[in-house]
Amino acid sequence: MPQKAIVLDEQAIRRALTRIAHEIIEKNKGISDCILIGIKTRGIYIAKRLAERIEQIEGMAIAVGELDITLYRDDLTKKTADLEPLVKGSHIPVDITNKKVILVDDVLYTGRTVRAAMDALIDIGRPAAVQLAVLVDRGHRELPIRADYVGKNIPTASSEKIVVELKEVDQEDQVSIFEK
Repeated sequence: MPQKAIVLDEQAIRRALTRIAHEIIEKNKGISDCILIGIKTRGIYIAKRLAERIEQIEGMAIAVGELDITLYRDDLTKKTADLEPLVKGSHIPVDITNKKVILVDDVLYTGRTVRAAMDALIDIGRPAAVQLAVLVDRGHRELPIRADYVGKNIPTASSEKIVVELKEVDQEDQVSIFEK
């Protein structure tokens, strides 16, 4: 797959996450009764970075959880025809009942991952509200889902792929577009 362009570098990612942190605080009038829940894998690292920025701004910590949606995916049989799905497990440090849950992911595309995440959340508890924060919204929705907080809108063609690389996993921070 040839790389077409780098659309966000390390500084642009940092700025986008700082802006999202401010927007979360503003929309929720602070962070009391809020929890960030990252969707595995890269959503977790983005959620942790947002938590750090929110703590720097507000002077208080926000809880961060991890959500594994493997068993909630509607494409599970296609992806794992010959393999058992690798379930990494979820870790939610507080009861989400009556909390404002901010789901965090790297890329919003069809909306199916977010739908699966909401199904998983409802099995864990009944939040007061669910909001969505994504680093990149690339369009092409198949479900009526939209993000409350977006780092960058990157309109793409169906023949393109967005690749998010984060230092915690990939040793560098950047978002690129590749031609399929």
